[in-house]
Amino acid sequence: MNRLLYITDQDEYTDHSFIGPLFEKHLNNYIHTDIVYFSEFKTELEKKDDRRFVLPKQEETKILNLFEKAGISPSEYDYIIVRNNADILKAVLQESKTYNYKVGYRLSFPKDVEKMEVDKANNKSSFLKYLNTTINSFSETKYINQCDIFLPSSDLMKEEYYEAVKVKTFICPPCLDPDELKENKQHQSNEKRFFYAGTIDKLRDFETVINAFDSVKSSSWKLTISTKNPENAKAIISSFPTLENKINIVNAKTKEELLKYISEADVGICVLPDIPLFSTSTPIKIMDYYSTAIPCLMTNNANNYTLFTDDYDAWFCKFDKYSIKTRLEEIIDLSKEEVENVGKKGQTRLLEIRNYKKVASKLAETLELL
Repeated sequence: MNRLLYITDQDEYTDHSFIGPLFEKHLNNYIHTDIVYFSEFKTELEKKDDRRFVLPKQEETKILNLFEKAGISPSEYDYIIVRNNADILKAVLQESKTYNYKVGYRLSFPKDVEKMEVDKANNKSSFLKYLNTTINSFSETKYINQCDIFLPSSDLMKEEYYEAVKVKTFICPPCLDPDELKENKQHQSNEKRFFYAGTIDKLRDFETVINAFDSVKSSSWKLTISTKNPENAKAIISSFPTLENKINIVNAKTKEELLKYISEADVGICVLPDIPLFSTSTPIKIMDYYSTAIPCLMTNNANNYTLFTDDYDAWFCKFDKYSIKTRLEEIIDLSKEEVENVGKKGQTRLLEIRNYKKVASKLAETLELL
C-alpha cells in the first residue's frame, strides 16, 4: 500500500470536521495516511499513535529534518500533502527530489484574503497590507505550480483566486461522512427552532440576519447561536431588547457537542454576504446541518445553487433584511413534516454528490496516477 503524509495547519487538539473523516479515516482505506499536527508547547516530534504526529509549531518548516532525527525517512512516503501553509510547502518542495515523493497542496479556504477582507470591514485596511497579501498570493501560486497536484475546495475558488495555477487539480470539497449521520431529535413544541453556527464579525454582517429575525411578524420561533465569538453575538443582540428571550448563545467546544445542538433544531442558518470569499466554496456548517438532516436557509449564490434546489432540499434568499425576513416567515408557516422532508431530501442529495467515502476513493485513484 502506498503511503501519504498529510501536514495540517491545525493544533493537535483541534476537533476538525474535514481532516478527520477524509484523511484520518476514509483515505486510509486506500493509502496509508499519516497526519501531522502542531503544538505551541512541544519542543520535539511526538508520535501520538501509529498514524498521528505532533510537531513543535516553531519548527514547522523543518518537518522533514525532525522526521529524519526520529528515524523516519521522508522517502518512506509516496506523497506529501501540505494544508494551507505556503512556507511549509516551500520546504517540502525543496526536498522532493532528494526523497522522491510527489507533492500536493490542499487549500481549504483563502485565509490571507479573509484577513484582508476582515481588515477592510473593520476599517483597518491599508495599501501596505494589500501589497503584502498580493505578494504572498503570488509566492503561494508559484509554489503550487511546482506541485504535482492542487486540491482546492471548489472550481469556483480556483477560478477566483488561483487562475494562474496550471498543475493538475483535484477538487476536495467539504462533504458528509455517511458513517457519522445523526438523528434529528424532533421536539414537540410548536415554534420553529433555528440554529446558526460560525464566526460572528463585521465581515459576515450578522446584524443583518438579526434585523431580519426582529422584523418577523410571528413570535413562534427561537434561535440558538453557537460561536467562538459569543461576546460579539451578545453585543449585536443587546441592541434588540425584544429578542432577549428568543435567542440563546452557546459555544460548542467539540464537534459532537455542536451536532447535538444542531440535531435539536429545525432549520440551519447560513446566510452570508454574497462576496467571492463566501460564494466560491461550501461552508462546513452546511454539511454539519445536513448531517443531522436539518435543512438550511442559505445565500442564493453560484456555489449553493449547484448543490441544492430552492424550496426542495434547501431555501435560498438574498443577503438583505427583507429577503431573509420573507423566507423566515415562509419557513415558520410550514408544518414540521414539510420542514423535515426538505432536510431529508438535502441529506440524500449530499450523500450522492458530496460523500467523503466517494471523494476518498477518487482521490486515491488520482494520486496513484501521478
